[in-house]
Amino acid sequence: MNTYLLFKSLHLIAVISWMAGLLYLPRIFVYHAENNSEENICEIFKTMERKLYFYIMTPAMSLSWLFGLLLIHSIGFQQLGQTWMLLKLLFVIILTSYHFYLGRLLSQFNTGNNKHSHKFYRYINEIPTILLILIIFVVIFKPI
Repeated sequence: MNTYLLFKSLHLIAVISWMAGLLYLPRIFVYHAENNSEENICEIFKTMERKLYFYIMTPAMSLSWLFGLLLIHSIGFQQLGQTWMLLKLLFVIILTSYHFYLGRLLSQFNTGNNKHSHKFYRYINEIPTILLILIIFVVIFKPI
């Protein structure tokens, strides 16, 4: 079996799962912020947010990194010297930082300390989409 193709397939599955969570969690935050005064609804949102973040997004992020690093190992670490690869890694590090920032926002909702409006969450919901587009174009076209 070709381990490169196996790692690539598993990497793509993990990335798709991670991206689904990165796109969906801020959307739940939008609805949570809009209904912040209704206790029963807030409890439902807190459960949804917690399960999405800890049971889907964080394992998917970890697996994305694991299989991504295994892919780099498969093709050789000298690939890290290529500008397109460095650019991709930069975008993935930003995406990972965004993931942990969402975790911080999740904690604020859980403690009742949300400081942002639903409009804020609508805006930050665009960040993973932009990064995903940049990552795909850099990987496919290797422009640099």
